[in-house]
Amino acid sequence: MLDLGEPQQTFYLLGVSLAIGLLIGIERGWKERDAEEGSRIAGVRTYGLIGLFGGAASLLAGQLGVLAFVAAFAMLTALILASYVIHQQRSGDAGITSMVAALMTFLFGGLAVAGKVTEAAAFAVVTSLLLGAKPALHRWIGGLESKELRAGLKLLLISVVLLPILPNQGYGPWNALNPYEIWWMVVLIASISFVGYFAMKLAGAGKGAVFTGLFAGLASSTALTLHFSRVARGSPEMAPMLAAGILLACGTMFPRMVFVASVLDRDLLKPLLAPATVMGLIVYGAALFFVWRIRGEKQSAETPMSNPLELTSAISFGALLAGVMLLGEGLKKWFGDAGILALSAVSGVADVDAITLSLARMSQDDLATSLAVLGIVVAAAMNSVIKGGMALAIGGVALGTRVFTPLLVAALAGLGVAWLL
Repeated sequence: MLDLGEPQQTFYLLGVSLAIGLLIGIERGWKERDAEEGSRIAGVRTYGLIGLFGGAASLLAGQLGVLAFVAAFAMLTALILASYVIHQQRSGDAGITSMVAALMTFLFGGLAVAGKVTEAAAFAVVTSLLLGAKPALHRWIGGLESKELRAGLKLLLISVVLLPILPNQGYGPWNALNPYEIWWMVVLIASISFVGYFAMKLAGAGKGAVFTGLFAGLASSTALTLHFSRVARGSPEMAPMLAAGILLACGTMFPRMVFVASVLDRDLLKPLLAPATVMGLIVYGAALFFVWRIRGEKQSAETPMSNPLELTSAISFGALLAGVMLLGEGLKKWFGDAGILALSAVSGVADVDAITLSLARMSQDDLATSLAVLGIVVAAAMNSVIKGGMALAIGGVALGTRVFTPLLVAALAGLGVAWLL
């Protein structure tokens, strides 16, 4: 508690309590600036006094005990509740935001005098921002689909609820299967895909393939490649635009790959950065060339908006990841480096994330960093060639040559840089 033998310190802390109340009061006063005098529960002055009241109650608690603060809070609550009931009967407004804000102002004022000035000020600023964000929050909630809300709750379920209860130790052959680590990787990839979904949704609203492709690599560049290839088969004239979108999505995979690997093992960041940068520059360069060629043209390709998060997909990815991790340990024991590289090539056909996470985890133990980097690049190169072949086979020559050529060049260049390093 505060030492009352220092009056300057006391006045300073009470001043902070008053300032906190005025800050929240200004936001509330501006929000209700058009209301008639006397029709509001509290105004700027009242909030300032409430903050100061909280500070004074904290001073009393230092002398009389914590019950003094509790009694002051109870008195304020009763007063605000009575005012709220009268206000609700007159106006019919049942909102309790201002009432809650007043109670929080009291607590912040008390917290400041208790010596937690930084925390109290930060809470007050955040509270004011949250109170002022009502229109934006309502617009966001209004545009939120039920599947997106469910996806957010599922993401919280797998991260906040399930992850902490999983055992953090190895099981199975070579102790290769750690339930906590596997599920943490699932949460990481699910979170990236979740963010990518909303980025793609925001960027794709009326902006078409090019802007969507820039973010689609966060969710699934393979899904975008497949979708745009089908569109190109029916509309060959859209091939340059669709190729730009596919290449931007495929290019986004490379920084994503570096991020995912370095989250698990920071030592992978520096050696993986060079081949990933070379591959990304080649693919992005080709994409920007097509964007320059089609500038001014209308972009009307429909963008694929799948479910942002499915638990079955998360569980399937977890199973795939566990299998790759187990197989990786086995191949490393049986065939050494060749086994790791063979697994990387095979895994890259379907998915880059699983082998990237597996090799990053193995590099924390006894796998050489250079081999882990080479394996990740092999997987990325194989995945790029597969997507290029998909565009060529499904989208036709007009799309396929524009996509396959830069992806093949990027794959060869990335492998060359990784091998040299």
